Amino acid sequence: MRLRFTQLSDQLARGLAPVYLICGDEPYQLGEAARLIRARARAAGFDEREVLDQDGAFDWGALTAAARAMSLFCARKLIDLRIGTAKLGKDGGAAVRAYCERPCPDNLLLMTAPALERKELETQWAKAVEAQGVVVQVWPLKERELVQWLDQRLKFAGFTPGPGVADLLAERLEGNQMAAAQEIEKLKLLRAPGPLALDDLLGTLADSARFDLFALTDAALAGDRARVQRVLTVLRAEGTAATLVLWVLARDLRMLAQAAWAKGHPGAAPAFIARPRQEIVERALRRLSTTLLRSLVRQCALADRSIKGLGPNDAWERLTFIADTLASGALRLPPPPTPR
Repeated sequence: MRLRFTQLSDQLARGLAPVYLICGDEPYQLGEAARLIRARARAAGFDEREVLDQDGAFDWGALTAAARAMSLFCARKLIDLRIGTAKLGKDGGAAVRAYCERPCPDNLLLMTAPALERKELETQWAKAVEAQGVVVQVWPLKERELVQWLDQRLKFAGFTPGPGVADLLAERLEGNQMAAAQEIEKLKLLRAPGPLALDDLLGTLADSARFDLFALTDAALAGDRARVQRVLTVLRAEGTAATLVLWVLARDLRMLAQAAWAKGHPGAAPAFIARPRQEIVERALRRLSTTLLRSLVRQCALADRSIKGLGPNDAWERLTFIADTLASGALRLPPPPTPR
């Protein structure tokens, strides 16, 4: 089965699977998921742990040997396989499939793969893991997911969060779960367990939010202008290259313009839209005109000139205009040239 990080605790409470694969590039969830599985395994009597570090020169026979080796000190063993490459390759895939075909009840295989390519999850070895055990994909929690996770974490720490507490924490800590966990640990040091109100956070809560580039276009497509400004502010403060911001904006604008044109021309080739984004793109197309989208594509060309020092405007000023206009859906005059 495939699970999100937030579903893992419930699955572990029902019992251990023989094989686990944790993959994704969200470091806090990756480490926390592995910790939860190891803790549950120890409680179930898997007292011995054998660590295998896989790299490009790894001998996959070591996995077979670890599975067959009998322990001298305990009856049950956790095999902790840390995958360091983006692909397992032919030998790796065959070794994992062979293990899944005959899992030993006295062994538990835990694989962590932070660099694993997503298309690897469609291979035969990954499907064998999914059929026999659990695949946990970790990525940054979305807004409401983060609020729910923070609310649960606060309650687990002994607090009773009041209205808006988890929401404020999520706003200040979005995209940075490590900082979120540390913030709750800090609250445990500063305050006694019990009710926790918004006023209790003032003066102690740092702004540690982190965003990836795609948070910007998701906010713009959703029409959330305030969030667009916040994401841009954080990206710029973190030193994100303006070229990367332009790339993600131009990519989505071209996709939207093609999709809008295809809707008005039956038989035209539709734009490719990834399945998870289809709903938000459809909603955006209902409020965005083809004229506006084409205008913003032209603005991207001007932003490119500004980034290269050939245009009259500050590059970030024009990028802000593009993202804000996409969020508002209103066709407006571009910013006037700024003196250099």
